[in-house]
Amino acid sequence: MIIDFHTHIFHDEVIHNRAPHLAEEPEFALLYESPKSMMIGADALIAVMDEGGVDKSVVFGFPWRDETRYRANNDAVIEAVRTYPDRLIGMACFDLGSPGAAAETTRCLKAGLQGVGELAFYKSGIDEEALDVMAPVMRLCQDADLPVIIHTNEPVGHYYPGKTPITLGQIYNLAARYPDNRIVLCHWGGGIFFFNLLKKQAKEVLKNLWFDTAASPYLFDPAIYEKAAELAGEDRILFGSDFPLLKPARYIKEINAHVTDEALKQKILGGNAAAVLRL
Repeated sequence: MIIDFHTHIFHDEVIHNRAPHLAEEPEFALLYESPKSMMIGADALIAVMDEGGVDKSVVFGFPWRDETRYRANNDAVIEAVRTYPDRLIGMACFDLGSPGAAAETTRCLKAGLQGVGELAFYKSGIDEEALDVMAPVMRLCQDADLPVIIHTNEPVGHYYPGKTPITLGQIYNLAARYPDNRIVLCHWGGGIFFFNLLKKQAKEVLKNLWFDTAASPYLFDPAIYEKAAELAGEDRILFGSDFPLLKPARYIKEINAHVTDEALKQKILGGNAAAVLRL
């Protein structure tokens, strides 16, 4: 089974008329101001899944600041899951700084969503204030034993829209603050798994982390699949496309070409995701 752990859908009002949202939502403008930045609905996602041979996808919206916007986007995800219950697994998404974040988490979980994400701090990085703000949502997900998906990125290299001012220390502190949550870090977790090689403390702190492959063909040499599996653990890597940024077929082709061990390949493409999702 192939499971794509990282896809986005939007509600129709945003897809067809993004301009009114750009001024009031700076994070949205950062990623979607360009008309070339695609936004899709559930039907388009299913079509690309069928094209690429993807069996299931984890789907979420955008971390809007405005409650009306994130509720509408989460409603679109809830409806998508109800329409395609055998294909889509939904996550609740919102700005963690919203006063309604915890209530929205509860509402979405009651409606059948299976976790929270992709949460992001595009402007600040995950500083101490961010860690404090996360607490109510992290507690709800811990109590429900559901995953939390968090945007991270490598703290060095070239700039691109959506690259946050995050540090490896911040990612480490996130894992240390919430050791009982199952945390999926997007975009390879900024490479934090390198520190599993430390002899003391780090391996224990980082044990609750998983890493998705979103945007990998844009960012990393294909050798990362096997290197990351060696450093993070073979059961910790989750195929995620970030579609509509990139089609899942591109990743599947790259994984097939550069992961030589068949058992590892199957874990990355879906086995590990099935375990995280308790399928």
